[in-house]
Amino acid sequence: MPLFGNSLTQLAWWKTYLTPNKYSHDQIPDLSGKVAIVTGANSGLGYATTVALAAHGARVFLACRSQERAQEAIDNATAEIKAKYPNAPTPQLEFLELDLNDMNKAHQAAQEFLKKGLPLHILVNNSGIMNCPFALSADGIETQFAVNHMGHFVFTMGLLDKIKESQPSRIVILSAIAHEMTPPSMGGIDFNTLNDPTKADNWDRYARSKLANVLFGKALARRLANEKVWVNIAHPGIVKTNLSKSTKDSMGESLGKLIDVVSSVTAMTPEKGALTQLYLATSPEVENKDIRGRYFIPTANEIQPTAESRDEELQERLWTFSENLAREKVKA
Repeated sequence: MPLFGNSLTQLAWWKTYLTPNKYSHDQIPDLSGKVAIVTGANSGLGYATTVALAAHGARVFLACRSQERAQEAIDNATAEIKAKYPNAPTPQLEFLELDLNDMNKAHQAAQEFLKKGLPLHILVNNSGIMNCPFALSADGIETQFAVNHMGHFVFTMGLLDKIKESQPSRIVILSAIAHEMTPPSMGGIDFNTLNDPTKADNWDRYARSKLANVLFGKALARRLANEKVWVNIAHPGIVKTNLSKSTKDSMGESLGKLIDVVSSVTAMTPEKGALTQLYLATSPEVENKDIRGRYFIPTANEIQPTAESRDEELQERLWTFSENLAREKVKA
């Protein structure tokens, strides 16, 4: 087995280092009157995205599991915005409880937002887990697939009518360059063996969930082709976040520390890493050029994802599987 799992060493990491920076915080337009939701907003990329959106006038809901951690993030973001953006309006930041590991709770979170009677102009599906030991979600689904894809699928579909009603609007789905490492033996996604711990290792399961993100984004964009709702997919790059906290458990303490050292040298800050998703969420260029169902890497550079992720038949198989699973598990 290669050092980093079945195919992690095959990733084209250079794609995130040889591209120009095409978006900056200074290019984010005035977002006054816009309402946004950012999942996993209490730390890392989600926090940086929240700060940038709120600093430019958006009302932002931090969709997180823990109210305590979300409130701490709200306090920190408020102070940071006042310090960095002295001319910014008073930050509008609110907590929305969201547990992506439980489809019923993801559905409930969408319903709780709808009860507020607000529009929804920006949805950033940012939250995710990586390289976790095998486990099952509250719904009996492998957790990386459950959190990274199914929870967001249910949450997004619960909000979709409101997003369409609020158009022009944006949906940004975070994937990763790791979608490239989905083993050929999986046939893209083998839906029959999702919950079989013997059919994939931790990295393969992560790659599968990230492939699902691209497939979902492309299928959703196609369904909204005649709406003023722009759906796109982002790989944020290698970023200094706590996403890799499970690496030490799966690879051992020594290798985990080595990866931490390498990351500290090569990884971007969350503020820079968030720029690609901020571009897709806020740039007028997305609407002016009618950018839909596309895949971007740092910073705001479009590239082609894998052939598997562009396979419309696989996109539709995932959509049908996800719809049927949600219908089975979610109690209306």
